[in-house]
Amino acid sequence: MTSIGILGAGRVGANLAGKLSAAGHRVTLGVRNPDETAALAAGTAPQTAFADQRTAARTADIVINATPGDTSLDRLVGLRTELSGKLLVDVSNATRDADDGLPGDLCYPGSSLAEKLQAALPDTHVVKTLNTMLFMVMTAPESLATPPTAYLSGDDQNAKKTVTGLLGDLGWQPAWIEDLGGVTTARAAEAMILVVPHVLRRRGFKPFAVSLAR
Repeated sequence: MTSIGILGAGRVGANLAGKLSAAGHRVTLGVRNPDETAALAAGTAPQTAFADQRTAARTADIVINATPGDTSLDRLVGLRTELSGKLLVDVSNATRDADDGLPGDLCYPGSSLAEKLQAALPDTHVVKTLNTMLFMVMTAPESLATPPTAYLSGDDQNAKKTVTGLLGDLGWQPAWIEDLGGVTTARAAEAMILVVPHVLRRRGFKPFAVSLAR
């Protein structure tokens, strides 16, 4: 059992919390507004705890960033002390919304949110993954007709090994996980989000992932 703090209690965070709790991990959802707790508790696993984001980060061994990517950097820099020495799993995409509310341009062209986080948090091991799919695929990869791909980017091999184990708890088979290399490779994975709004506009909000075919 691992202590996991998830920053962000939206669809992504709540979805991950439910599956990781069911796998036996001790999960705390970090919320910005304590008044949201009662409503959120009704839709999450009963063993999931709730706390403010600072407490969720401080008390966890592993922290998952499921906050909106366009504000993640400022938010997590403010938690530098709490994240020191921790493994930070970044599943967010930093984009500016288009007029219809779907992802638009990248916030960090020529770089990536994961790189920005790693540079700003040098005492934290950042690993990028799960950002190339709709949120429901993160915890049910077997639901797609074609095996999806979860990409990994990060500088620390032990951190990526730990994240690979967490992906296994979420239902990901080893053959579906592609280690791209260091954290700079996250700019490639994050750029894949640019195809997503076009698919959604044509196909609707149906589960899919941007995957590697062999």
